[in-house]
Amino acid sequence: MKTQKGFSLVELVIVIVVIGLLATVALPRFLDVSLEAKKASIEGVAGGYATAVLSARAQWEAEARPKTDGYNAVSYDGTEFWLTDPSQANYRPGYPIAPREDLDGNDTGSYPASLTSKECILLMEMLLQNAPHVTDDKNDNEGKYLAEVISENSRSQCKYTQQENEGHFFTYEPESGRVVVTLQ
Repeated sequence: MKTQKGFSLVELVIVIVVIGLLATVALPRFLDVSLEAKKASIEGVAGGYATAVLSARAQWEAEARPKTDGYNAVSYDGTEFWLTDPSQANYRPGYPIAPREDLDGNDTGSYPASLTSKECILLMEMLLQNAPHVTDDKNDNEGKYLAEVISENSRSQCKYTQQENEGHFFTYEPESGRVVVTLQ
């Protein structure tokens, strides 16, 4: 009697078919997991951003609403921020609108007259510890988020779009301190 060594052709075909079936079931689930990871990433960044905005406002309240050059300002986590002021129409006071200095510690000037993409970038980078790289240049491949200023119902907002998926973004509205995540 001969002893068999290895697989027969039928067994090999069955193994290949089983592996193929497993791959067709697992691949869509894997793709869905990577999309969910991107969604979780932007939700995490937006949550951290919202927490930092409220923390800066709480710091301002705790310090008895200090002013600098006649405008609301606060030192939060070692960075000086200009805050919204009630003299601006429909603005609730005390939410970060721009840092008073850039990443190198240079003064950014007087109180901002309007919101710009540069200020949106600096807000993200200076409110968050270990902030993701933010840019206002669509061609910057290093940037994880694209910052731009949008206007909705005559309200200026910072819009941060995830570069890997343009349907994922969040907005920050300095007028009210609201941070809203959109996942499409």
